[in-house]
Amino acid sequence: MPKRIAIFPGSFDPFTKGHYDIVQRGLKIFDEIVIAIGYNSKKQNRYFDIDLMVNKLEETFKNDPQVSIIVYNKLTSNLAKDLGAGFLLRGLRNTTDFEYENSIAQVNKYLNEGLESVFLITSPEYAAVSSTIIREVHKFRGNVDEFLPYKIEN
Repeated sequence: MPKRIAIFPGSFDPFTKGHYDIVQRGLKIFDEIVIAIGYNSKKQNRYFDIDLMVNKLEETFKNDPQVSIIVYNKLTSNLAKDLGAGFLLRGLRNTTDFEYENSIAQVNKYLNEGLESVFLITSPEYAAVSSTIIREVHKFRGNVDEFLPYKIEN
């Protein structure tokens, strides 16, 4: 049986405990998960440096050899082909997320017929956590430790 490789794509600016939860739950389904930090054309300027995020994620998942972290700048459907991944892993917090993710999944399926999107519903304790809110709290020197699976300086 071929390896079940999933890509968990996102800008992860920052990577939250909600994202961490999706990866941990995804490991029960997939043999390998590639956390793929992409450059979203709508998010030209990152708040958290991408190298900092890669370092924090490598530290966070150092005991999970089936998780890898990469940075990419191409269509996610093409990245999946390049990596031999048959799945995209995505988390859904609400119906707004579903509508957005559904559209992306349809286009990815068109571009890469063998690519399946797998959606996990966010665990209730993380449903209100978003990278946007965390950036705003951090920007104004609020404590974001409760929302991140690693420590970050204020």
